[in-house]
Amino acid sequence: MFDSGFGGLTVLRELLKHLPGADFVYLGDTAHLPYGSKSQAMITRYTHAAIFELVSHGAQLVVIACNTASALALPSLQASAPVPLVGVIGPGAEAAAAIAPAGGTAVVLATEATVASHAYAQACAAAGLSAVEKACPLFVPLVEEGWIDGSITEQIAEVYLREALSLTEEMPAAIVLGCTHYPLLRPLLGRVVERIAGNVPIVDSAEATARRTALVLPDAVADTGVEPAIRFFATDSAAKFARLGPSFLGRAIEHVETVDLDG
Repeated sequence: MFDSGFGGLTVLRELLKHLPGADFVYLGDTAHLPYGSKSQAMITRYTHAAIFELVSHGAQLVVIACNTASALALPSLQASAPVPLVGVIGPGAEAAAAIAPAGGTAVVLATEATVASHAYAQACAAAGLSAVEKACPLFVPLVEEGWIDGSITEQIAEVYLREALSLTEEMPAAIVLGCTHYPLLRPLLGRVVERIAGNVPIVDSAEATARRTALVLPDAVADTGVEPAIRFFATDSAAKFARLGPSFLGRAIEHVETVDLDG
């Protein structure tokens, strides 16, 4: 698994549920985050280096858990990669389309960089679904501060959601969480959505990505009864990764190794 930081650990959390027979290597490019401020060429360069680093540790498939890298780097790397690649945007869009009526609309909540790429709008269109994209720049720092509940976060979420809903004339068929940090806000977002919009389902692209990966690696779906081996790598701030990562992963992270993608 590859991400620009530790947000992708929410995807790993879902993968551990859906692929209990797999072992995992997770690489967070913490030296170069945030990816949203980088050029497409630079993001592609780091993603390419990360893929080959993970393959050197035995990876048979690489999940690009970063929405920005999935939008900007994955399309150009898919054909030449030495192993299959799975991104987070296509599965999220397809999961929304699966529960939406024909011609329905999805509201995508994402970072500014992902919204600017319009990758979700394109993926939703390919799946037969219209999309309205809304940038929620305060969500990531709130999650990283641990403010995943409480009145301040709820007020901010309500502002974002009301703005997003104002962009579409019809009630959306689904709300897509288009950033790997956002699943930690899902309970709060569910309360706000129900209050202002009623019963609109929330699609977690991390969960959808795990289901897609399980289709690609069917042999890893069966539970062998053996605890999966997980290795963690970061390109910088390994101590911070180990400190903040457990809130995303839902379990302790005992050791983080450092690796260099600039070589």
